[in-house]
Amino acid sequence: MLGDFPDLKGRTILQVAPELSAGGVERTVLEVTEAIIEAGGRALLASKGGRMEPEFERLGGELFRMDAKSRNPVTIKLNEGRLRQIIREEKVDLVHARSRAPAWSAWVAAKAEGVPFVTTYHGAYSGTSGLKRAYNSVMAKGDLVIANSEWIAEHIRKVHDSDPARIITIPRGVDLEAFDPARVPASEVERIRALWGLAGDTRLVLLLPGRLTRWKGQGLAIEAMSLLPPEERAGLVLVLAGDAQGRDAYVDELQHQIDRLGIGDAARISPHISATDMPAAYLAAGVVLAPSIRPEAFGRVAAEASAMERPVIVSDHGGGRETIIEYVTGTRVEPGSAIALAGGIRALLSLGPTARASMGREGRAHVIRHFSKRGLQAATLSVYKRLLEKG
Repeated sequence: MLGDFPDLKGRTILQVAPELSAGGVERTVLEVTEAIIEAGGRALLASKGGRMEPEFERLGGELFRMDAKSRNPVTIKLNEGRLRQIIREEKVDLVHARSRAPAWSAWVAAKAEGVPFVTTYHGAYSGTSGLKRAYNSVMAKGDLVIANSEWIAEHIRKVHDSDPARIITIPRGVDLEAFDPARVPASEVERIRALWGLAGDTRLVLLLPGRLTRWKGQGLAIEAMSLLPPEERAGLVLVLAGDAQGRDAYVDELQHQIDRLGIGDAARISPHISATDMPAAYLAAGVVLAPSIRPEAFGRVAAEASAMERPVIVSDHGGGRETIIEYVTGTRVEPGSAIALAGGIRALLSLGPTARASMGREGRAHVIRHFSKRGLQAATLSVYKRLLEKG
């Protein structure tokens, strides 16, 4: 063992992911890369690449560029050959796939080359048709399958009739050094508030961070704000902070909704916030919202916000039930209901700042116990070691 990690000296691990842009999959790729290198191993990645490439390379990872995002059957077949070549030439000991399209290529390549194959089931993939279920099934074909919440583990057992002994639950982790309120200067918090146009503004910020996509619930939050009594809304401002990733029509739709409901001064759409600025963004808020319409597999926003000692309102489904303890670290509301979300906001406001601060402290303690990055890294490397020792 090297500290918390198994010894991977002389071992080469190949992760396979669509791209390195932004999101939970990409962030976990980086976290596991960091752990592999610290454990003495060699960390490879087959991916299309993206904005996180410099960070990946700084950690010591080696990128093998390929169109791992494509669902085209011809591309998937070509990727299979490319991955077999990488496995042979780089003497790969284990393959870890993190998304469906590249997982099909990786599964065939790993089996053909006789190396262990691990998958991480990152989400409850949509689609119930026979064809869609068959496409999704590759994520349950790992020699061991990592589920990022107990809810996802149960989903795998039910949908794919998988052997429970092959499913390992490893929740996503929060970097407790980066997401530490004591480490963020007040000047950084003020800079973020200025970015939102709130310099000198004393209103309490309701922050909804995440990709600007319909299922994350931005429209629901706007509607909930409009349902609050004007005297309560006067002391609040809703900030929707996220990357549109080309969904300009959706951004226009959100702005039109804000204008139509007449809450232009109480809601605003912010530019994308970088990962390094997220700790300050959470501190710039009083309450964090994660009102996803579809179940989140885990819900990184809720865990990160809790680590920054902010109470969180989540939809009462999916992994949110595991990250937020009702009226201890935040509250859970009926999914898809603007009325319920408005009620959750009013409930936390009615508690007052002292009780909300206490919730925040409980939230950080909960994350430290259950959702640390170090815990994710150690557990993932233990999965690798278990398969490598079996041969």
